[in-house]
Amino acid sequence: MQLLELIESTLSGMGYELVEMEKASRGLVRVFIDFPFDPAAEEERSITVEDCEKVTHQLLHVFTVENVAYERLEVSSPGLDRPLRKFAHFVRFVDCEALIKLRVALPDTANRKTYQGILREAEGENLILEFEANDGSSAVLSFTPADVEKAQLVPQVDFRSRKA
Repeated sequence: MQLLELIESTLSGMGYELVEMEKASRGLVRVFIDFPFDPAAEEERSITVEDCEKVTHQLLHVFTVENVAYERLEVSSPGLDRPLRKFAHFVRFVDCEALIKLRVALPDTANRKTYQGILREAEGENLILEFEANDGSSAVLSFTPADVEKAQLVPQVDFRSRKA
């Protein structure tokens, strides 16, 4: 079993979703986890330190049993600038600002591959990003997850707000 599949199956059995996994130099395995998206839930749950600790202990055990070669394991939440990998990730963050880098420029985009804008409702298999065109007008990009090289949320942090 591949490392990615091993981690995904372990996490899903624990009620978590693998957002991203990195295998870095010197045997570092970095795992980013979240709770699966539930549109029916009244409030989204956030990953806590306790969640990361629980997943770390379980993965350490699984890695030992499966003889996974690694030196260090890091488990964390995906953060404010979380990556968007799956179709469900894009749907979950509709009306949020995202940075999208396409693998290749799409037709009628003047060779542009990087966009920053607001994710809108998906249309079938296509995702919609509303962005500001070079002339200042509002424009729309229609793309699929297969078109995307890299996508992530743009953090919205308000340091002036006193809300907790």
